[in-house]
Amino acid sequence: MTDQDTPRRARRGTAGFTLVELMVVVAIIAILATTAGMYLFGALDQADQAKAQTEIKALDGAVTAYMLKNNRKLPNALEEVSEFMKPPKIPKDPWGNAYVYTKEGSRKFKIVSYGADGAPGGSDYDADVSSED
Repeated sequence: MTDQDTPRRARRGTAGFTLVELMVVVAIIAILATTAGMYLFGALDQADQAKAQTEIKALDGAVTAYMLKNNRKLPNALEEVSEFMKPPKIPKDPWGNAYVYTKEGSRKFKIVSYGADGAPGGSDYDADVSSED
């Protein structure tokens, strides 16, 4: 054994990370990923509600265009206004449910998405999105 071999062996034994150090790093990464994931899913929920509101506004405009073309007569169903949509198709809400269209008089109507739960009422992510909002 020469003097040159001794430092090389000493370095080889101390190089790298211990298992505990790696586990700490993995734990920190997991905590950061979990925190980021919570914010991301919250943002996705808000995006779905914003998309529903935007689509309801487009449907509202299509119903108004239908009324202008048909002497202020309301359509019986949303499918009748598809020709005024681009593309000419009535979309589903962001949760895959049909928008609910109701007449509330001779010239008044309402378009609603029942939110993520698909049922009337609800709060937060399950809240209804309406043309009256």
